[in-house]
Amino acid sequence: MKRIGFAAAVALLIHCGIGSASAQSFPSRAVKFIVPFGPGSGTDITARLIGDRLAARWGKPVVVENRPGGDGFVSINAFIGANDDHTLLLVPVGTFAVHPYTHDKLSYNAERDLIPIANISSIILSLTASTSPKVDTLADFVALARAQPGKLNIAAAAGNSDFLLSGFIKNMGLQVAKVPYRDIMQGPNDLAEARINLLASSITIVQALHQAGKIKILAVMSRGRAPTAPNVPTVIEAGFPQLQLDSLIGLFGPRGMAKELREGIAADVRAVIEANPDIGKKLEATGMLIDVRNSADFGKGIAEIRGKLAAIAQALGMKTAQ
Repeated sequence: MKRIGFAAAVALLIHCGIGSASAQSFPSRAVKFIVPFGPGSGTDITARLIGDRLAARWGKPVVVENRPGGDGFVSINAFIGANDDHTLLLVPVGTFAVHPYTHDKLSYNAERDLIPIANISSIILSLTASTSPKVDTLADFVALARAQPGKLNIAAAAGNSDFLLSGFIKNMGLQVAKVPYRDIMQGPNDLAEARINLLASSITIVQALHQAGKIKILAVMSRGRAPTAPNVPTVIEAGFPQLQLDSLIGLFGPRGMAKELREGIAADVRAVIEANPDIGKKLEATGMLIDVRNSADFGKGIAEIRGKLAAIAQALGMKTAQ
């Protein structure tokens, strides 16, 4: 057996001891969740529901800090700047996964600086159409767009929705006009007035008008159907599997965070969700699905999203940030 020096052996033992103790004693003080959106957003609601239950389990406060603005950079930079294993980032993967394609330069490296801890939920994205001209399915919209090239307008929420819709239009060879929005919350009303004809967004912002019969949700992009719209097919069921994407929301830790600690937090997240079924019901009401994954599985999900976005970006001829 190869021998190691006494000093190296002592250092190794100290390192192992510290790693074990930090995981077992976490948290030793208040924990902060930094969120990239304001109060009342789906991500904020997720943070508060999980944070309250974790605080009860840990015996330490969990504080939610809303840091909206700057296309997510405000929150990400605040999180990285803290460099503290008691300051975590709770963010949709789509917030940062599109940054390499929407910005020329980045102030951070996601793979280095945002370390996956646990996925909590996924946002249900949807494709919704105006009722004039009338279309009942996603295939109907494609056929209409081909029959009337250049006459239909589309729009999408920033992030995953925009990428998926742009890639879909390119892949299908459709000639449509893309309408930009500073505030995508205006989209559903414009859809109801037929100023736009197709909207890609979270299902939450279109649900009320859909239920009122003023717009029609053609499909959802999640793997399973939305509990709040069980009659709406998935894009896979509709025949367009290239539009499927799990829009994940989860917790991230700082660079160098120990695997043992991440796994411990992930186990606690799973435990509080399993012990509190009301969390799932409340998130479903806001257009999300419970989707608990440990750090390894969360990492795989992030890699899948990155791969799909990279393929779309390549098809669209987009360059990555330097």
